[in-house]
Amino acid sequence: MAHPAPDTLTPDNVAADLLAIADAAGADTFAYYGYSWLALAGLQLAIRTDRLWALAMGGYPPLEGPYQSMLSVTRSAHRMATEAAAQSGLADVDVAAAEGDVAEADAGGIDFSNIEPGDWDAFPVQTSEAQTRQFVTLYEALQDFDDSQVRLPPGLARLAFAGSADRIDYGPAWDNVQVRIGEPLAAHEHELTAVGWDVRVLPGLDHIGAMNSKVVMPLLQDFLQKAAS
Repeated sequence: MAHPAPDTLTPDNVAADLLAIADAAGADTFAYYGYSWLALAGLQLAIRTDRLWALAMGGYPPLEGPYQSMLSVTRSAHRMATEAAAQSGLADVDVAAAEGDVAEADAGGIDFSNIEPGDWDAFPVQTSEAQTRQFVTLYEALQDFDDSQVRLPPGLARLAFAGSADRIDYGPAWDNVQVRIGEPLAAHEHELTAVGWDVRVLPGLDHIGAMNSKVVMPLLQDFLQKAAS
């Protein structure tokens, strides 16, 4: 986020960057874990390389992913960032983290006392025009992507998890978009399991709850131990 790529955050470039990191680390093969849009990035990586031995996706279903709804969300975020920057006269202005990255945003100066869990409209956006535009670029590039046609390498260990309550309902400022994550994962559990996925639908957890390290670490430890055995 410190170095946004407003015009070049495409699936091909994301995969190339991740492989460059692996190259720099001297990792010929490696496991990948990502949550929310970084889970999406992992899926795009997995269909472009045979260097992965394990893929873990959290907070983003590998089948029936919310590509269209997230394009709407990111366009709204970009619009608000642009409007806020114009009003303030600043290039980089504190404005809402719509991409599920609220936890990464700088919370300075924000009054969270009146924000209810799951009330995404109440979170002030804190990303710049360039930061929000990069996600518009990403989701625009994915509008023709059909995740039902994905064929991953047979030997690739794969985990998908999300909270059963992971459904984000945005209000009028976000064009009343609904982002469904837990529901499609649960709906396609048997289908995904049949093609090699380890699917975990976590009871009662929403998007933020399922990304907590106390939830994620045991899942990853169990998954990777089984994958490496």
